[in-house]
Amino acid sequence: MSTTEYSAAEVAKHNSADDLWVIIDGNVYDLTVFKDLHPGGAPPLRFVAGQDATKDFYALHRKEVIQLPRYQRLKIGVLAGYKAPPQPTETPYASPTYMRKNSPYYSESHHKFRKAMRDFIEREIVPTAADDDEMGVDPTPELHRKMGEAGILCAAIGKSAAFSGIPLPGGVTYEEFDYFHDLIGCEELKRIGSYGLSDGIIGGFSIGLPPVLNFGSEDLKARVGLPCLKGEKRICLAITEPYAGSDVSSIRTTAVLSQDGSHYIVNGVKKWITSGRYADYFTTLVNTEKGFALLLIERHEDQVSTKAIKTSYSAAAGTAYVEFNDVIVPVQNVIGDLGKGFYYTMSNFNHERWAMAVAGNTMSRLMIEEAFKWAAGREIFRKRLIDQPVIRFKLAQMVAEIESVHSMIEDVTYQMQTSSSQSKDLIGPIAILKYKQTRAAELVADNICQIFGGRALTRTGMGKFVEKFHRSHKMQSILGGSEEIMADLAIREAVKQMGPNPSRL
Repeated sequence: MSTTEYSAAEVAKHNSADDLWVIIDGNVYDLTVFKDLHPGGAPPLRFVAGQDATKDFYALHRKEVIQLPRYQRLKIGVLAGYKAPPQPTETPYASPTYMRKNSPYYSESHHKFRKAMRDFIEREIVPTAADDDEMGVDPTPELHRKMGEAGILCAAIGKSAAFSGIPLPGGVTYEEFDYFHDLIGCEELKRIGSYGLSDGIIGGFSIGLPPVLNFGSEDLKARVGLPCLKGEKRICLAITEPYAGSDVSSIRTTAVLSQDGSHYIVNGVKKWITSGRYADYFTTLVNTEKGFALLLIERHEDQVSTKAIKTSYSAAAGTAYVEFNDVIVPVQNVIGDLGKGFYYTMSNFNHERWAMAVAGNTMSRLMIEEAFKWAAGREIFRKRLIDQPVIRFKLAQMVAEIESVHSMIEDVTYQMQTSSSQSKDLIGPIAILKYKQTRAAELVADNICQIFGGRALTRTGMGKFVEKFHRSHKMQSILGGSEEIMADLAIREAVKQMGPNPSRL
């Protein structure tokens, strides 16, 4: 890379379409040939020919663009006497710690865990995440194995994964691992700015494997659980059907015991199954003659088929329509007891819904970061956006919603950590948490679109993450239990606790 120094006067001489230099961040670029390849056309470059184009560049491009190798090749030198501006300050409310400098919930162990998670994600996932999500690229088996080796898959499961012997990130022990480590893991995996890709990476795994480890036999844990934790195999949860979403008890998939009692024959379909398109195993709710059961179904190409379902978020999530056609499932693959499948499914929902609230609020918080950065840099009517009272009001609305949800998350997480009867005590609180988070996301989506304007509708450029958020955030309000079901469930649980003799006015 050239370090030849040029004065501002020298750069100013190159100010025509046939000889076009600009200065960006103290670096000198020759755009003479590039102007005809510029995605925005030649005129914007002519407007700044021979000038310092830093302000104009960042008004139109995200900061990572200039770092791309194809643009760095255009650099021919540096500006003589250039002094870099001070490092940017922390973006307000971009992190939960912005207004929580001190917290009783986190120790040094949690901070080490966050750092290890972030280091891995920024090294192995972030560099291609935006393109992978937009193009619908499947998370690779290689990435899954790396996540297994790094202990990230075990961290998504928690203490139930201790039998694997795989170390957790940051040197955290299984004994000290708690729900606040779990919370951090959920946050870090969503910081890549994608619902779809992150769900494809770990969404199906994090809800498909727990029933196997929590209720399955030792044989299933060793035969299925260990390869999944190592990242050698992939698993998903197959509950929802075309006939039954939130109404889980209406599923129609059947499992009929063979005459010799050695296996079940499974027939039926499942729909909207996250990671189902490339899963090796399906933790599947079925109807048997003894009631609902969870079966571990292995992929057999002639008996199990999967088709991609196009949704409003990325195809990288692996969302699938799954067909079971006379699938032979050994009785050894029954998870837990026959007749308890519905109970196992419901107990799995608590953690799933909590994790969805954590992930969803992290995505909303990323929008806060985008909004502050954009509003502080964008000028309109000779003022920065952030100097407009109406914009500050919209930011305040977003902050109030996100921070109130985060406080609820930490409150519920502490209850999860200390409750002796989590499945009973926290059904209602977790349901209302999920409801509140998705309602907050609706306001965030509306406000940030108004702040970004036309760029919020564009899948590339400055507003690409905003457009993706606006297109995808409604998934949260439907998957894992719709808003209406969550709100009703929370109040029904509260009414139960009132008992037959409620207090009088």
